[in-house]
Amino acid sequence: MHDILREKSGQPEGRTPNSSQVEMTELVLPNDTNLLGNLLGGRLMHWIDIAGAMAASRHSNATVATVALDSLDFRHPARMGELVMLKAKLTWVGRTSMEVRVSAYAENLKTGDVILTNRAFITFVALDDEGKPIPVPRLVLETEEERQMFEGGAKRRSERLKRREHNA
Repeated sequence: MHDILREKSGQPEGRTPNSSQVEMTELVLPNDTNLLGNLLGGRLMHWIDIAGAMAASRHSNATVATVALDSLDFRHPARMGELVMLKAKLTWVGRTSMEVRVSAYAENLKTGDVILTNRAFITFVALDDEGKPIPVPRLVLETEEERQMFEGGAKRRSERLKRREHNA
């Protein structure tokens, strides 16, 4: 399942975004909703973080920790009784960190309608058994869309580092 390119030494050289992508589905139950019957934002953030972490762990073959959430757009509510489908895919990789885009869709089971409800960009760092950052395989880009997402991820990383310096 993993598309691992190998150097002659046998060490992982890189992986494609498709090789580590994750799709996860959750049913919105009454305990997941607010008084309006809409999915709680915090519950959705929890699911987004889980899906993103699974994709980052798949890419790195390591335990990962969430470092940053650059954006989370709430476009449309998911409602009680709907399915929420989360699609997580790596967009950018550095030496030890990885950015993952997670898109959330709501499916109305009565009508079959599917709508994009949310999109988030989350950064994770790969960790060894002592909790220290470790190098991750590079991201092997196969399409123009993947190259554009990679460039966008590099820009988001640059902005994140500027904010960190400014707030230090």
